[in-house]
Amino acid sequence: MINFKVLILLIALISFSCAVSKKNSTSEKVTYKYLALGDSYTIGESVCSDCNYPMQLTDSLNKTSKEITEVKIIAKTGWTTTDLLSAIASENPSKDYDLVTLLIGVNNQYQNKPFTIYKEEFPKLLDMAIDFAKGKSENVIVISIPDYGFTPFGQKSGKSEKATKELVRYNIYAEKIAFEKGVHFENITPITQKGLENPALVASDGLHPSEVAYKKFVEVMFDSVLKILR
Repeated sequence: MINFKVLILLIALISFSCAVSKKNSTSEKVTYKYLALGDSYTIGESVCSDCNYPMQLTDSLNKTSKEITEVKIIAKTGWTTTDLLSAIASENPSKDYDLVTLLIGVNNQYQNKPFTIYKEEFPKLLDMAIDFAKGKSENVIVISIPDYGFTPFGQKSGKSEKATKELVRYNIYAEKIAFEKGVHFENITPITQKGLENPALVASDGLHPSEVAYKKFVEVMFDSVLKILR
């Protein structure tokens, strides 16, 4: 038979353990919610599931802060602004995000969609992003479109110069609309324009950014994100 005093001690230890466990679970409570909207450049085509910029950004935030950030990604390879609008309507995200990023447009250009579609739909997407960020434009970041003209795929396609020229137009417009709506604009395009001189910036498919490139994206936007979440 178990000694009565030993039994009391065991019960006390179990109670203490449960209390510590409960305390730890409370300390792990999510503080910030992050929503990433986009296409293949957001979901991270041809890189690991934790290697895209939303996941790397979230990981960096959680490593440098006692607060916990979680991310939801609404993005898919090949999506145009029209596709993203449809996906948002289907997903119906909540309107309580502390941070929202938006990177969209390359497939409008690549699929030769009329630029007028982007001019019409990008502002709508940005208004939605602001709405999802508790209506706070200062909690939203627009990220410039990478330049795939500086990738092996872009070079082989014979359309690298055309892509670069047209994406300049897209990014200028995106920055203009972001400014008008009081949204921060991060220009990461120059990073991707080093893809030919630094192959490590390009994923194994010869087209999309690599994990290394996404890390550099995060480095560029990290200070802006910290200001938003503080």
